[in-house]
Amino acid sequence: MGDADITLRHIARRFPDDLACVFVPEDRSVEVLGWIDTQVTKLERRLDKALRLRVGAELRVLHVEFCFALRDDVPDQMFEYLGFLFSALRREAPGAPVPPIESVAVVLSGRRRRLPATGKRRTSWRGRPFSGAHFRVDAVYQRTMAELRARGSVFWLVFAPLTRDATAAAMREVVAEISARAATVEERIELYTALLVMAAIDPWGHNLRKELVMLMEDRETEKKLLRTIPIIEEMLAEAEQEGAKVAAQEAARAGAQKAIAELLGRLFARRVGRQPTAEEERSIVERAQAIGPGEVEDALLDLDSDALVRWLAEPIRR
Repeated sequence: MGDADITLRHIARRFPDDLACVFVPEDRSVEVLGWIDTQVTKLERRLDKALRLRVGAELRVLHVEFCFALRDDVPDQMFEYLGFLFSALRREAPGAPVPPIESVAVVLSGRRRRLPATGKRRTSWRGRPFSGAHFRVDAVYQRTMAELRARGSVFWLVFAPLTRDATAAAMREVVAEISARAATVEERIELYTALLVMAAIDPWGHNLRKELVMLMEDRETEKKLLRTIPIIEEMLAEAEQEGAKVAAQEAARAGAQKAIAELLGRLFARRVGRQPTAEEERSIVERAQAIGPGEVEDALLDLDSDALVRWLAEPIRR
């Protein structure tokens, strides 16, 4: 997860109530008592995303993991973290019952087909009653903008670039809403940072990071502050250079194709005794792209003129 994990861990600690309310479905009062900090979490730092809650009169624990994708090893990790967490809570209050724990994997990217709402790690033998652990799956990248807004928190808006229906127009609204609702300049910068990091994941190929960078550039104060964060400075600089880089790459690609076509065209003329037709020239270029110019050059040098003409007229074997 790298930068995304670090960014989300940090922003989640600023909005614990907004994180917790989404995962407590009952219509009961929810009080966040704080983040769990024990000797075990000092060893296993990823457990610092465990919240101590009071739901009604009951103590509970919410453990949230941000996952780049629901890989095959995620159930193992969730089970392992649950074990660490249970052990930490038990050591913290010997003899007292461990509060019930709910684990949630917030998934940022993956397959297009719907992910299951629940994951599990089975530890019992096949054919025996289930033993192990279940965890909730929140495939946030499969949500819509409307679903994120319904969560009622500016925290969840940072995931907007991941949604199925994210658009440039929607990003303008999100940036404006963050600007209006953030409590402080520092909070606004942190939300913008998370927004840009999520846009870099881009699970649906929306390519909205450039649009977001342009929106940041329209806000000079935020832009200056964002540039003090190394990862964001890198993103901003990369986005600024992207247009020129793409244009240069396209020009270089076109130039290379032209050079290859001219070189191989001369070899064809030398072998066959005439210039290639437009169709033959197109076949030469397409074959060079499909199988490599070296293979085409070998054919131009090795085949006799009739065999070469027939070869160029045949379907390309990739």
